[in-house]
Amino acid sequence: MARPDSIAEIARRVQSKEQSFDVAVREFLDVWQGLSQTKRPMALAGEPNTLGRVQDAYLAGLAEHLALSERIGIPAWTQASGRFLTEPFFAGGLESLKATLLVESPLAFRRRLIFISANALNRPQRDYAIS
Repeated sequence: MARPDSIAEIARRVQSKEQSFDVAVREFLDVWQGLSQTKRPMALAGEPNTLGRVQDAYLAGLAEHLALSERIGIPAWTQASGRFLTEPFFAGGLESLKATLLVESPLAFRRRLIFISANALNRPQRDYAIS
C-alpha cells in the first residue's frame, strides 16, 4: 500500500480503518520529505473529512505548521472553528510532561490547544525526491 500523500488522504485512511491515525500521520510525514516544492501545497490544500475533535484540530495544526515551515500559503480550511479545541489536549497523557509540552509545542498546534513534543513531527531524513 502506498503511503498517504496528502492531509486529506490521512483522514480518508483513518475513516475507512485502513490505518491508525498515528501511523497515517507518520507515513505522510515520510512522503512530505520527498515531495517537490510544487507538490507540497497540493498535499495540504484538500480539506480532510472530520474524524473527531482532537484529530480534526491536529490535522489543521499539521497543515498550518508545514505551510509555515515551507513558507507556502496556509490552507483556508485550517482556520474553521471546528479545527480548534476548546480544552487543552496533551500528547502522551502524562502529567509530568505537561510543562515540557507547553514549551515545546509548535505554534500551529499551541493555538489549537494541542501540546506535542518538539520532536513529535520529526522523521528520519530521506535522500530522494518524489516528483
